[in-house]
Amino acid sequence: MANDTDILNTLAKIVEEVAGVASAEVTAEKSFTDDLDIDSLLMVEITVAVEDRFEVQIPDERSAELKTVGDLVGYIADYR
Repeated sequence: MANDTDILNTLAKIVEEVAGVASAEVTAEKSFTDDLDIDSLLMVEITVAVEDRFEVQIPDERSAELKTVGDLVGYIADYR
């Protein structure tokens, strides 16, 4: 099972692939919208990639609540 650091590193790679944000910029405390400039369309693409990569399901209403990278890492960790 992956730990939070592994999840964060993989998530950073996904964000870099989908949104073009350097993976080094993707840290747990960063807000997707405010700090990383990720709009709702890119967030949908990231969510789909996360669901595929981590084999998790993120309902739309729950996805809207995941404001920071750390929120998403925590969700993935709790899901597994």
